[in-house]
Amino acid sequence: MVARLDAESLAAEIRALLVTGSKVAPVARTNRSTPLVLIAEDHAGTRELYSVYLKSQGWRVVLAEDGLVAIRKSVASKPDVIVMDLSLPLIDGVQVIRRLKRHTATSRIPIIACTGRGSSRSHEVASEAGCDGYVVKPCLPEQLLKEIHAVLARAARQERQA
Repeated sequence: MVARLDAESLAAEIRALLVTGSKVAPVARTNRSTPLVLIAEDHAGTRELYSVYLKSQGWRVVLAEDGLVAIRKSVASKPDVIVMDLSLPLIDGVQVIRRLKRHTATSRIPIIACTGRGSSRSHEVASEAGCDGYVVKPCLPEQLLKEIHAVLARAARQERQA
């Protein structure tokens, strides 16, 4: 059961996380050549599907089941890319994306929206929030990996040009 926080407590927790860092231990980054992806998805089956597939393809994976955990683990582990469901409990994915993109420690991490919302308006909202990619569920793991590679390639090109 997920503990429900009132809006004021939730806002205070997020401010503390973004100012002082996360309560979650960082993921070991012993091998920088092995990429790390954070999957923020409230549906356990989808989280597991993507996690198993990405691990089989050589990725390290961190999982988050709600928006607050996604913020905590993003700050702590600084993943190479984040796959973000837009409909998360506690803090929805769009708000999480906005907060991560405003925080200096996480602002440059590419984020892919992975959502059941296929409308052009939903895509626009995700893009305005700061998403670097967008896939619609149901999304095969292979399709997600293809989008991850495309987003990381774009991010690398932008880094070289900066």
